[in-house]
Amino acid sequence: MKGWRALHMDRAHVLAALDRRILETFSRRTVDALRAALPVRLALPHVERFLELNVAKEAQKDALVIRCSAQALAEGSPPGRQTVERLLDETKKIDRTFLDRIGTFPIGIMIRYDEVAPVRAQRIERLLSTAYRVLDAWRTAHGIRMALRASYTRPELERELHEMLKLYALETNALNRSVRLPVLLTPLRDQLASGLHRVMNTAATQLAGEVARFVYRRGRDEPRAN
Repeated sequence: MKGWRALHMDRAHVLAALDRRILETFSRRTVDALRAALPVRLALPHVERFLELNVAKEAQKDALVIRCSAQALAEGSPPGRQTVERLLDETKKIDRTFLDRIGTFPIGIMIRYDEVAPVRAQRIERLLSTAYRVLDAWRTAHGIRMALRASYTRPELERELHEMLKLYALETNALNRSVRLPVLLTPLRDQLASGLHRVMNTAATQLAGEVARFVYRRGRDEPRAN
């Protein structure tokens, strides 16, 4: 049992690293798109660092969820609703560290959990299920790409990634509504929120397709995938 648990945790670490890369790419493309938009660009210096810290926070939360899936798999018991509720509480500890770091910035934030919690619970539940499925397939698959292929067809994988990125965007937008900008920039709040929502949805569609194409890209000596 100990050997299996360690193996699942090693694979969970790899899966969490992939998740972090996807979220960082998603955030970077969002910022790049916002830079091109006026007048949103005027408020961006106050929000850009918030987005950087936010993606690090969310990757940390996702890693927590993925590790929980690996532990559940090692114990032979799929995670249920109680696990989602427990993880939801644990993510608030990560939020507190995030808020401490934000406290030194020229913006303020008060997380409205009545808006954030329902979306976050959906993200946690979906990621728990996805990670459990991929890690389970990895028992017999060779490497993470083959585990992903064994878990999802290409259209299914693209759709699953798209849905998770959209939930990430929804949560980020809920957090963005909690940000208090300097007084002179307050009139830009609605335009910033609209721009953020638009560019994140566009980036989610593009990135989900790119990741799915990469996973299903055929190697030189690899047989064609179905």
